[in-house]
Amino acid sequence: MKLGFITVPFGNWPLEQVAAWAAGNGFGMLEIACWPLESGDRRRYAGVTHVDVDALDDAKAAEINAMLAAHGIEISALGYYPNNLHPDPDHRRAVNEHTRKVIAAAATLGVSTVCTFVGRDPSRNLPENMAEFHDVWPGIVGYAEECGVRIAIENCPMIFSYDEWPGGTNLAYSPAVWREMFEAIPSASFGLNFDPSHLVWQMIDYERAIYEFGEHIFHVHAKDMEIRRDGLYDHGVMSLGMGWQVPRLPGLGEVRWDRFMSALYAVGYDGGVIVEHEDRQFEATEELVIRGFHVARNALVPYVV
Repeated sequence: MKLGFITVPFGNWPLEQVAAWAAGNGFGMLEIACWPLESGDRRRYAGVTHVDVDALDDAKAAEINAMLAAHGIEISALGYYPNNLHPDPDHRRAVNEHTRKVIAAAATLGVSTVCTFVGRDPSRNLPENMAEFHDVWPGIVGYAEECGVRIAIENCPMIFSYDEWPGGTNLAYSPAVWREMFEAIPSASFGLNFDPSHLVWQMIDYERAIYEFGEHIFHVHAKDMEIRRDGLYDHGVMSLGMGWQVPRLPGLGEVRWDRFMSALYAVGYDGGVIVEHEDRQFEATEELVIRGFHVARNALVPYVV
C-alpha cells in the first residue's frame, strides 16, 4: 500500500506544488481533483480542478506524468464527486457528461481508477432511486469498460445539512445497496471507494464490510468519524447524523485503524490509502490544513508498508 491524499484542500495550489509538498512530507500518491473549471459547485470540498479534463490531450498528460514522476508521486485515482442522479435532468446530464470526461482523462493519463458518487434524489425513496440507478449507471460503467478504467463509488450518504434532507445525495451508503448495485452491474470495472467513517455513525461494521466486499474495493479513503454523544442525545438517530456525526482526521475519531488496515491486508488490498481531509478543526488556515495532514500521516504510517 501507499499513503496519499485527495488534493481538494490545496485547491489554491498548482498541481506541481501539491506534488512537491506531498513528496516532502511522507506521501507517495495523490487522488487528483477534476471538477469542471467553471462548475459553480460551492459545496465544501468540491469544485477544485487540479487537472482540467476538458483541456487534456496526450501531450499535456505526458507533461503531468513526467512532473509527478520527477517527484516520485503516483496517481491513485482521478476524483469527481457530483450527484450523478440529480433530480434536475439538465444538471444530471451535465454531471454525467463530465463524469465520462474524467473517465476518458484517466485513460489518457494511464490512471486505472475514477472515484465518484452514484448520486441520489434526496426527496425520493430507495426503490425509486434504484430505478434511476438502473437507468443511468450501466451506460457510465460500460463507457469505463471501453476505456479500460474502473469506477470506484464512495460510500458516503452525503447527508450533512438540511438541503440534502431526508435521503442524502448519494445512494451507495450500505451493504444492502452495494449488493443490489453489483448484482445489477456485475462488471470488473465497477466497485467501491471504501471510507470507514461513513459506516461508523450508521453502526455498520466496517471490518465485516471489508471481508464481504473485498473484491470490490478499488480505492480507500482514510477519514475518521467522531460521534458527539451530547448531539446524539439531543437529536437521536432520526436526524440521520446531523448534529452528532463529525468528520475527523485519522486517529482523532472512532475508527480502529489497526483493525481496519488488518482487514484490508487480509483481503489482499494493495492500493492507495488516501487521506480525505474534512476536519473543520484543521481547515481555517493553510497552516492548519498542513498540520492536519501531518496528524493523519502520523496515525497511518505505522500500518502502510
